[in-house]
Amino acid sequence: MTYSLKEVYYTLQGEGAQAGRAAVFARFAGCNLWSGLEKDRATAQCNFCDTDFVGTDGPGGGKFRSSEALADHLRAAWDAGAETGAPYVVFTGGEPMLQLDEPLIDACHAAGLEVAIETNGTFAVPASVDWICVSPKPSSNLVQRTGQELKLVFPHEVTPDSVVDLDFQHRFLQPMDGPDRVANTAAVVDFCRRDPRWRLSLQVHKLVGIP
Repeated sequence: MTYSLKEVYYTLQGEGAQAGRAAVFARFAGCNLWSGLEKDRATAQCNFCDTDFVGTDGPGGGKFRSSEALADHLRAAWDAGAETGAPYVVFTGGEPMLQLDEPLIDACHAAGLEVAIETNGTFAVPASVDWICVSPKPSSNLVQRTGQELKLVFPHEVTPDSVVDLDFQHRFLQPMDGPDRVANTAAVVDFCRRDPRWRLSLQVHKLVGIP
């Protein structure tokens, strides 16, 4: 299989339970809920997405013809940035489950990488993934209903009450970015005070300017 990645970079995780942790982010090209093109945004199931996942022209991106070649690329990105610690890669997108498969997971583990995924949950995630973060999207069929982390952008057509009983260790509400960010943040704070099953997640990388 040939893997297509928009970008690969070493940074700190900016959201959720792993916020502040050093990680290699591997952003796959492509998504099943939006083409990534502005002309299609109005009709997309995930029309608030702020991520560029089109093509393979980002830093560290490209096409990789084998799972071993990509795993080596990811490990090299870690080694170039970290002097110690447990190597950690976060597969994201777009939708990473369009491309992430068992051979790539196995190759990453063989390279010493702990494997995490950020997914919209419309595909089943292999059990060999070490950390599963699911962010359900409107009008989509939620297949992956278990994992370590459940994250909702708020306000959202998918309501917290509709998914709070799913089998996840952590549940986060993240204020939707944009012109209403301040009001959305206040609404999330109020909601989490009233329902402590949920926790506030902020996009720390945006607040402090981490790429």
